[in-house]
Amino acid sequence: MATVETAEEISAKPEVRQALSQTSGPKPSKEPVKAETKDKFWFVTHVLLLVGCAVLYYLIGSKLIPVPQNAIELTRRFLRGAVLVVIVLAIAKAVSIYAIGRLDDAATRFTLRRILHLVVAMVIAVIVIGVIFVNWYTAVISVGIGSVIVGLAVQTPMTSFLGWIYILVRRPYQVGDRIQIEDATGDVIDVSYLDTTLWEFGGKYLSSDHPSGRVIKFPNSKVLSVMVFNYSWPLFPYIWNEIKFHIAYNSDLRFVAQTMQKITEEEIGEEMMERVGVFRELLAKTPVDELEVREHPRVIFRVNENTWLEAIVRYLVPPREAGSVKTRLIPKLLAALNAAPNKVMFPKGDAR
Repeated sequence: MATVETAEEISAKPEVRQALSQTSGPKPSKEPVKAETKDKFWFVTHVLLLVGCAVLYYLIGSKLIPVPQNAIELTRRFLRGAVLVVIVLAIAKAVSIYAIGRLDDAATRFTLRRILHLVVAMVIAVIVIGVIFVNWYTAVISVGIGSVIVGLAVQTPMTSFLGWIYILVRRPYQVGDRIQIEDATGDVIDVSYLDTTLWEFGGKYLSSDHPSGRVIKFPNSKVLSVMVFNYSWPLFPYIWNEIKFHIAYNSDLRFVAQTMQKITEEEIGEEMMERVGVFRELLAKTPVDELEVREHPRVIFRVNENTWLEAIVRYLVPPREAGSVKTRLIPKLLAALNAAPNKVMFPKGDAR
């Protein structure tokens, strides 16, 4: 009577172990990203600018520099405005380096610096208006009328600016997230006031999740009218992935399931248990808490329309590691399954 070999016995064979070791590549290591070098001379630069403005202010006031009488007050007003601008830029630089720069999250640093730049630009605009218009009432009326005219002329950019505010408040995505919006898929590398920039992965030239080399830009107004798929949700930054093989109906399904599950567990088993634990905690807070989620990779079978069975192993991975994990798993799975040709029958090239 023929003996029945289990998945453990098959994987323990020397030839199978050799095939698995040949297909096993070194796992990619993550190195910490080094912070950018800050300009150490920014304080001296701003101090020199302030001293220069103060010296010019004194020289013009004491008439040591020949300036027409009717232009003295205007020139001194511009110098006062320049001093205020330098002070605002110095404060912004200090906040950027010593406050925002201490945050660990790169996406948060990026967003806060965007907001800081916008606030600085608005403050400088107020200073410039105050320098040009002596009468603040006239300045406010002028700015109000100008805003209405500009708003009507640039309605689409204003909608995109509102979309930027929506992104900041609701956070459908942030810098560093992997998203899909309509037909565009990519990693968010910039969220400006008017548009978002993606570093595309996949695309029509690639069948994997490798970066395509193309950059995608779309107006921020898109988030107000279309669906955004975020693969990097902060509370659960993982996705379910599958590997599928076609096998014959007379294959040993129990052996196939055991083999595929065992090899996948060896590759990502412990990490997946931790991820599923997080997933269960999140599900417990939703109306779908009764959904069954297994801690280990699961193998399922489906009937294929081409008279073959589909053997599918399902597991949990970070979105950016989906391609590399699949690349490591497929050779290992094939090596173990091909080592038992009497139990696993694959489609033949000459099959009709």
